[in-house]
Amino acid sequence: MKIPISGRCACGSIRYTSAREPIAMINCHCSDCQLSSGAPFASGIVVMAADLRVSGTPKTYAVTASSGGLATRSFCADCGTPLFTTSEANPQFTSIRFPSLDDTADFKPMLDIYTANAQQWVCLDPAIPHFPQSPQ
Repeated sequence: MKIPISGRCACGSIRYTSAREPIAMINCHCSDCQLSSGAPFASGIVVMAADLRVSGTPKTYAVTASSGGLATRSFCADCGTPLFTTSEANPQFTSIRFPSLDDTADFKPMLDIYTANAQQWVCLDPAIPHFPQSPQ
């Protein structure tokens, strides 16, 4: 993935950068990601939260995650673009939603998580690991 990683919401009022390589690139099939993305799963890149620089002020919404802790979704209040997810269970990480990246060409999922919730008609890539929940 090209560094720095950068992206934005659809209307451009929120921009972000991260100067380090992502820790992981994932597809999450949990029911909350399905609902918040409007798709059968949400794809994202995981970065260190301390490395993420954001200009503009995303709106947030917190939900109780399957871990029992809070997962906080950040999105643009003007255009609705989903941008980030953070988890109370691992606050040092932020997942950046794949569609908001300026350059999506290098996105290659490394694993599928919460596949226990995957829609039956979704074709999981047999070349990458699948986890019924989140790996530890």
